Amino acid sequence: MFEYFPGNYVWNLGVVAALNSGGLIDEVDRACRPIREAAAAGEDAGTPDFLRAWTALTDQLVAQARDAEKAGHTRTAGQLYFRATNYLCQAERMLAHSDENRIPTYRRVLELAQQAFDLQDTRVTRVAVPYEGTTLPGYFSAAPATDGGPAPVIVLVNGLDSTKEHQYSSGHWAELAARGISCLMLDQPGTGEALRLQGLPARVDTEAWAGAAVDFLEARDDVDPTRIGIVGWSLGGYYAPRAAAFEKRFALCVAWGANHDWGAVQRRRLEREGERPVPHYWEHVLWVWGFEPGTDLAEFTAFADQVNLDGVVEQITVPFLIAHGRDDRQIPLEYALRSYDQATGSPKSELRVFTPEEGATEHIGLDHLSHVSVFIADWVADTFTELAAAGR
Repeated sequence: MFEYFPGNYVWNLGVVAALNSGGLIDEVDRACRPIREAAAAGEDAGTPDFLRAWTALTDQLVAQARDAEKAGHTRTAGQLYFRATNYLCQAERMLAHSDENRIPTYRRVLELAQQAFDLQDTRVTRVAVPYEGTTLPGYFSAAPATDGGPAPVIVLVNGLDSTKEHQYSSGHWAELAARGISCLMLDQPGTGEALRLQGLPARVDTEAWAGAAVDFLEARDDVDPTRIGIVGWSLGGYYAPRAAAFEKRFALCVAWGANHDWGAVQRRRLEREGERPVPHYWEHVLWVWGFEPGTDLAEFTAFADQVNLDGVVEQITVPFLIAHGRDDRQIPLEYALRSYDQATGSPKSELRVFTPEEGATEHIGLDHLSHVSVFIADWVADTFTELAAAGR
């Protein structure tokens, strides 16, 4: 993995995520160069510096975008708003839950993303999925294939610290769209806008919100209800398989990073084994799962043991892909092997391990994100075609 900040895994992960989601190396370098010294102080201490530096870059791009709009150069403006969304997402991701800048920064991310849609990606629209007396926010990418009738669709779900805006920046929806597949980028409970602005914590029984997403999609006339799949990255590698195991309307499932035993990973992190995805880690996970700040971590890890796919993966009865980096420093490869070994009920199970020789060997392939993204998009497209041919 490209390591701009030697010894600071978390900040490096943010850099490669930005670069591999449409960022430009010159812009990222201009944001990062002034904070090299701050990075040496550790992943937590320098987050205010990270925010200031990346916000300054965002401000510069927004000013350029506004000038482009005034000149009638809407494509240029859309591209600038897209990159501004990407960069500010990474800055927001670094902040502690208690940081007073977190919510204002995220609200600005929402505004920037909407401006990018309006000017550049007009087939992406904001949607609200009815869920237990409220709604879950999402972005729906209508594939061009929907102009001719209903099309298959993927529900793309977040991990521990991502948002639907990260999903948008990743471009995975565009790869699906090019293959005739729409995409619902979802902020499920515990993630994104659902957590930040609505206070909805994560839940172990992910089939509850996943079923609500299927209900929403089945009601759309541009969706083929027989071909709705679910893809989850990072902690979504737990969320998606759990959902597919118990929500039988899903036609396929992808674990983009095999988070088979998240509870065990937390115990490893308490012992300082393995890397963490974000600064202020324990404050973040307590927030995600709805625990009070300062909760005893022994109590939390006892709860986290429930976030486990033993006895669950066996109940997946649809095609199932596990994509994992060989040298993932957050989630050991052993968990991908366990998910694959237990997928005995799937008619088409596949494990794809990405190696250092090809890239994408880090967590969810962030070091070569497009390589994993197109592999998954091809697998999904091929599998939907096979299901259609079989009359399923």
